[in-house]
Amino acid sequence: MRFAVRFAFLLLVSLMTVAAPAAAQALGDETYVSTARAAILMDAKSGRIFYEKDADTPLAPGSMSKLMTQAVVMDLVKSNALSPDTMFTVSTNAWKKGGAASKGTTMYAKAKSEISVLNLLRGSIIASGNDACITLAEGIDGKEQTFVNRMNTKAEEIGLKNSSFRNSTGLADPAQKMSVRDLALLARYIILNHPAFFTIYSEKSFNWSDINQPSRNPLLVDYPGADGMQTGFTKDGGYGIVGTVERDGRRLIMVLAGMPSVDERKAEAEKMLDWGLSKFRAVEVYAEGDRVGRARVWGGKDDWVDLVTKTSFSVALTKEERKTAEVKLTYKGPLLAPVKAGDEVGIVKVFIEGRVVAELPVMTSTSVDPVDSMWQKALDSAMIMAFGG
Repeated sequence: MRFAVRFAFLLLVSLMTVAAPAAAQALGDETYVSTARAAILMDAKSGRIFYEKDADTPLAPGSMSKLMTQAVVMDLVKSNALSPDTMFTVSTNAWKKGGAASKGTTMYAKAKSEISVLNLLRGSIIASGNDACITLAEGIDGKEQTFVNRMNTKAEEIGLKNSSFRNSTGLADPAQKMSVRDLALLARYIILNHPAFFTIYSEKSFNWSDINQPSRNPLLVDYPGADGMQTGFTKDGGYGIVGTVERDGRRLIMVLAGMPSVDERKAEAEKMLDWGLSKFRAVEVYAEGDRVGRARVWGGKDDWVDLVTKTSFSVALTKEERKTAEVKLTYKGPLLAPVKAGDEVGIVKVFIEGRVVAELPVMTSTSVDPVDSMWQKALDSAMIMAFGG
């Protein structure tokens, strides 16, 4: 049985608002219009959209479509169909189309060399290596085009409605298209389903074949909180970026497409993120050790135990969100004695329009020993059977 407790969150907001990051204050709540051909700004946790411009038009994504290659590989690893330690051989085809000989983005993999799945993933993410992507595709399915079928199937599974893939790399192809909304949804899919792999996107360099290769993501250089994900370029599609940033426990996903230059892409990406972050204020919901509720205990010397926060709990909210935010405590009951102090038994969640934007585990404040009386145990057992706790 689940219990839900609603709290007077508006009171907390009025009492506990703290200052926004300095970088976010400059734009305030001014109206923002992106100069990109297409753009979107999304909350990674809830999927809420804060800004969009021409978000559903299929465009040439360039290397941003590598996110789908990476997602397919990550899913295979997660399902144990593939090991991160599996070694794949770099074919002559992969070297010619995506290696140093191609003069495109590469991890400088040597032809006929063997590289692990994990290092190929790192090469595709950090160095945006075309050779890494082709080697992964060929290693998994024998032929790149067979792997591309997986990419299109995965797009349907995730719910990408304006995407079509013809290769694993993002190399120019008139039929390789993605909308900025699809790119944001794909980025969110990776963030939520593959948190361990997601940390690779924040790595600033990658060394292979004795060549140190800096990340192609300009946000990682000097933008506070930036932690991903992929850039792209084609002659027809211009310069694009899928960028992520986390501050005060809130992560934003930003996608730009159709920028005319590298410098303008970076400037516009930072401007959009500044605008998005300026809309948030950090709100302390609970301090460390605060009591958030209590749970029923069966078969214990005490009938109830307090549930408290393990750490302080803050969340970044917009002005509009602060008007409608709800905090709920959920736990699976009843708790059965013995109960140990510090057991994590529930979660406090912050909801915006029915969607979770932040959560924190709660724990028992004290221990509860079991009763010695057989009669009391029998009575509690009967109560559980009759009322479910």
